[in-house]
Amino acid sequence: MPEILVEYDPSEVRAHFSKSADLPQSIWNRLIQACSRPEVEVNIHRGQLSVPWADSLPAILELASLRRSLGFDMRAIGEAETRLREFKEDRRRVSLARNQLQVSLTADEIIARLTGLGFTKRSLTAFQIRDCQQLLTLSNGANFSVPGAGKTTVTFAVHLLSANAMTRLLVIAPKNAFDAWDEVIQDCITDQAEDWVQQSFVRLEGGQDELAHLLRDGGNRFLMTYERLVRNVPIVSAALASQDTHLILDESHRIKAGDMSRRGQAALAIAPLPVRRDILTGTPAPHSIGDLTPQLDFLWPGMGLGRRVLDGVPPREIINNLYVRTTKHELGLPPVTRRFVHVEMSEAQLALYGVIKSHALEQLGLLRRGGQIDLVRARRSVMRLLQVSANPVIAAINMGGAQELRGSDDEKLLAAVIEEGDSPKILDTCHRVRSLARGGRKTVVWTIFRDTINRLEAHLADLRPAVLHGGIPTGDSSDWETREGKIRTFHEDASCMVVIANPAACSEGISLHRVCHNAIYVDRSYNAAHYLQSIDRIHRLGLEPGTKTTIEILQSVAPQRLGSIDHSVSRRLLTKMRQMESILDDEDIRMLALDEEEAEPPIDRDITLDDIADLLEMLTTQMVPDEEEQV
Repeated sequence: MPEILVEYDPSEVRAHFSKSADLPQSIWNRLIQACSRPEVEVNIHRGQLSVPWADSLPAILELASLRRSLGFDMRAIGEAETRLREFKEDRRRVSLARNQLQVSLTADEIIARLTGLGFTKRSLTAFQIRDCQQLLTLSNGANFSVPGAGKTTVTFAVHLLSANAMTRLLVIAPKNAFDAWDEVIQDCITDQAEDWVQQSFVRLEGGQDELAHLLRDGGNRFLMTYERLVRNVPIVSAALASQDTHLILDESHRIKAGDMSRRGQAALAIAPLPVRRDILTGTPAPHSIGDLTPQLDFLWPGMGLGRRVLDGVPPREIINNLYVRTTKHELGLPPVTRRFVHVEMSEAQLALYGVIKSHALEQLGLLRRGGQIDLVRARRSVMRLLQVSANPVIAAINMGGAQELRGSDDEKLLAAVIEEGDSPKILDTCHRVRSLARGGRKTVVWTIFRDTINRLEAHLADLRPAVLHGGIPTGDSSDWETREGKIRTFHEDASCMVVIANPAACSEGISLHRVCHNAIYVDRSYNAAHYLQSIDRIHRLGLEPGTKTTIEILQSVAPQRLGSIDHSVSRRLLTKMRQMESILDDEDIRMLALDEEEAEPPIDRDITLDDIADLLEMLTTQMVPDEEEQV
């Protein structure tokens, strides 16, 4: 009978198809067509077809269903047979789990087995045991619990319960999450446990030769950043192919761009190799529902779950029972008080805001008319609006040489902004921090701009601010110059009353809730993950009952027709939070979205565009009204 042979190449993680001489060309063409998609690298040469393994699986399923009707056979040989058998079992278990989850271990059995392994220094909570039960039912799993719920602890427990002494553990994570993985062993495992159970993590750093050596001889537990994975995919692939490995993506939303990003490409390339895969993130879809696609394709390569998301199938229907999430409501955390504080812009600040807004509107007009939009310039305009809203002096300095702001009038406007000095937002932030400090309350201040961090640091120097941004190195907690040193000082030193931080660099991996219950947002970006995770720095498991957590979000007031950039951010965050809530059915996200929705927009309906034009003319021409014109 005509046949197609399927082989598996572990070195390249690819499927190789070959055909018998009597196979009809129409069937072979059907296979090529099933494998061919724009994002898939397909190689065809002399009757052989090569395709990435994960991308071959849907094609194999499609062709296998046609074997009888078209009169041919498809046969897997060697390791391909084992891989296909595992894939078939994964599909069966996923299908069963989505319809009705069958827990395989009782809570008492999980506790007994962990105790026997030496997991005795920390007791799992009821919801952590529940999450372990569900994840162990699945061959691969997703933990979307909120920060503070113990995702690291649960995943490590799942590893111990599903692995053996020879199984490796490789965690891909942001560097600021490494300490949590080191600590989970110290905090959970007794010194009397077997060596493989209490073995510490080796950090995969250095050049390719050093990485290869560590993966070969450095033990069975490893930590690696996403950036280092991108640069070393062949080495990691070889290690995964040579020994059974449990692979974990921590903060897995970092691969949300999939094939459009190097991180996504790297993670998807190695996905078929481990014996178990798990992903951890509290914000699985920070921008759009499509963010789920690469994460699902990493967990279950070839099953088409990600494609179904893109096809518009409701995500909750697709991932039902395939993930766990412990919510803040389940943790019993006291509620958060959120306030939106409207701050009037100063005169020169408002005029500069109007100029930058006009440039942004030009780009938007091109887009709406179907013209070619300069995305780089459009994004720069948006970021400038955010910066002018918070810190117009720095914005004016940075824009001094900008092409679109050259000319005498614009230069006079920039000079007027600089002369005017610090914005009402910065001054209001400092006033609020000082007021809280006088009452003995510590504060974390969030802003997306490093220049604003520096300005606030200068203003609040007497409160010994701990500054955290991407330029602060990690290191020893006894060193004030390190991230760890600043966090320790904030916790222990009564004179250190404020943290000033950038959400992009510090919304993950730090906990401030023991000593800080107030947060002020000078500005926010459009990144929902940064906002949600930054809140969790002070609102997480471990809060004392009755603790009052207060969040104040400063929004610059703008004229109705001009529009407030802070209101735009709020609307977009609302949309993204609504999407995430539709996936996760989380009461806390629902309330966050409701707060955004019910907040009064920072719009001043009394100021018109004519008022702005008059103000702009006065500032740029340095015109002084006559006495008769003054009222």
